[in-house]
Parts: sequence; structure tokens; C-alpha cells
Amino acid sequence: MKEFVCFFLLIGLIACKESASKINTSPRQEVFSNTDSEQQLKVLTERALIDLAKIKFDSLQIPRSIQADGKLKGTPSKSWTSGFYPGMLWQLYGYSKNEKLKEAAMQWSAVVEKEKWDGGTHDLGFKIYCPFGNAYKITNDEKYKAVFLTAAKTLSTRFNDKVGAIRSWDHHEHIWNYPVIIDNMMNLEMLFEATRLTGDSSFYHIANQHANKTLENHFRKDNSSFHVIDYDPDTGKVNKKNTHQGYRDDSAWSRGQAWGLYGFTATYRYTRVEKHLDQAKKIAEFIFSHPNLPADFIPYWDYDAPNIPNEPRDVSAAAIAASGLFELSIHDPENAEKYQNWANKILKSLASEKYLCTSPPFFLKHSVGSIPDKFEMDSPIIYADYFYVEALLRKEKIKS
Repeated sequence: MKEFVCFFLLIGLIACKESASKINTSPRQEVFSNTDSEQQLKVLTERALIDLAKIKFDSLQIPRSIQADGKLKGTPSKSWTSGFYPGMLWQLYGYSKNEKLKEAAMQWSAVVEKEKWDGGTHDLGFKIYCPFGNAYKITNDEKYKAVFLTAAKTLSTRFNDKVGAIRSWDHHEHIWNYPVIIDNMMNLEMLFEATRLTGDSSFYHIANQHANKTLENHFRKDNSSFHVIDYDPDTGKVNKKNTHQGYRDDSAWSRGQAWGLYGFTATYRYTRVEKHLDQAKKIAEFIFSHPNLPADFIPYWDYDAPNIPNEPRDVSAAAIAASGLFELSIHDPENAEKYQNWANKILKSLASEKYLCTSPPFFLKHSVGSIPDKFEMDSPIIYADYFYVEALLRKEKIKS
């Protein structure tokens, strides 16, 4: 048994034990002395630096979650989550300018780069833009831009003009002919950015069309979102409206609502089309006026889950929403204070002992992968950490 003694001057003495084969999951007191975003970012930077020494680099084991036995659950670059860990390291490097974080970000990003050619998925924004988009913004190095521009070209091949949307999945063909999921809104930013950087309007056209088609068919009268819309690829007609990760077809899967809030806010940044901003605002109102939203603003995995309040929370949905709200506050000054108050309440909750994680390299616990598929039903998950850090950085930017 190896012993790791970690000293955090900002939050007190913490003793951590870790075996050579098992990540520590025992409770530890790790509560921020205050919830200021700069304070949190400083602590997270220190955590990340210490955790780097505990996570062996393995190109097939990019951190994703923690298994039931306490061991690190890694993933290969093919997974949709592969870009979040290097992307988060880039974000923390951009904040701290610590060269060790940069070296680690470059190392983990390098194993994901080949996914720029993966035309079999819609998730290239997650896999490629999270690490390489952040790397380019921070370093202005053209080699990083070239990677996500290639990914944008690859993603464009999944667009069907008759449908007016990018195909999400190539699996479950026995259920869906041409599935488009609300999550896909998160991959549009890379396309919009590709047009901004190259002047090639084809990327903008695809992203804008996809957003409009999502607006047309994904939302109910109360502005909650279906998860999956299935289209006829030959006619563009809607075949059916389903869920894959929510409680039922007509329920409001919490992470899906957060994807929509964030995605339409980012879309408005580029299009300046009022209906995109209006939809982001409507989704925010749906979430934060929902009677099943807990007092600490960390939602249950589905707003219509059958056993509330005895249902798992989804920290990832809260972190995504918080990041989206900070940007939304910039685009809607009239309601900026309200959005920032909601986001700040989420960050305050996430900074508490209840949600902070004890298992390197994760910052937050109590996220949900998929209840229907019975995996990561109450776990640390790397995308929650990514959007948590991004939310803190956005708050800092607004303050400055």
C-alpha cells in the first residue's frame, strides 16, 4: 500500500490512501473555505496537479468515471467522453499557466487527435473541440486549429439536407432510421467556429439548419425536450419521438434539458437569431421553475422520475446548466442577474462536501450516465468536471 499525504493550505490537511491498483474512494473532508470562483479554481488546480501523479498515462484509459469496485474507469479515444479530461486540463492550464498541466493536456490530447477522422459519430465536438478548441484559444497555436477544422469537415459528412440535421447515431438501426438527439446541439459550436476562422459558410449553414430543425421538432409546449427524434432520411418526415436515457418518451431527462440550454445559447452567440436566444431562455425557465427541482438546484436524473425524492441526482446536468447560464446572462442583460444567481447557487452547492469527490482525478460525485442502461447511475463522471471548471472560468470572466 502506497501512502499519499496531500496538504491543501486553502482547505486544510487531507490524508489520502491509494493502493497500486485501486483509486481511493474513502470519504475525506474537502469543503471550500469560501465559494468564490477564484478560490475554487485555485483549489481545483492544486487537486489536478496532485492527481496527475496518481493517474498512470494510458492511451486506452482516458479518465471517465469510477467503477463499483473503486477502480478508475477509463476509456479509449473512440468514446464520446474522451475529450473532456484533456479539455479540462487545458482549461486549468489557461487559468493557472502551470506548465505541468500544459504538458499533461498535450499528452492526453495527442491520443484523441486521430478521432478527427471519425465519421461514424456526431460527438466530434465533445471529442475534438473540447481539447483542441481550448488549446487553440489558450495558445493560438495553428496546429490545434487544424485539428478541429478537420473534425468539422468530418462532422459535416453526417448532415442530410432533406432532414436538415446531422445524424446522431449509427446504432439501434432496428429502432431508428435517422436519429437526432438533443445532445447534438453541443457539437454545433465547432462548426460555427470553423466558419468564423475559415470564411467557409458551409459549416455555418449546417449548424444553423440543425439548430432550426431541433427547434422545430424537439420541444414540447412547456419547452421541455424530447431526447431522440427519428426522421425518414429520404423525406425528412418525423417518424417518432422517443427517449434513450430518460425515464420515458414524454419525460424531461435532466441532462437533455441542460444540453438544450447550453446549445441554443452557444448557437445564438454565432447566429444572433432571436428565436435561438428565446429558446435558451425558455429552457432556463422550464428548469428553474420546475416543481421537482431540489432546493440546492442539483436536479434528479429526470424531472419526471417516478420515485422523487428517492431518485439519483445528476450533478453533470447542473454543471452544464450553470456554464450555459453564465453565457446566457451576457446575451440577455435584462435577466442577467437572475441567470447568474441561479448559476451561483449551483456552484455553491457543488462546492459543498455533499458533491465534492474524493477519487482522483475527479472533482464531483453524484452524476448519472444512464439509468435505463444501468451504468454510471451515481458516479463521478468526467464531463461534469469539465463543465464545472468551465462554469467557474465563465464566472471569473464576467467578474473581470
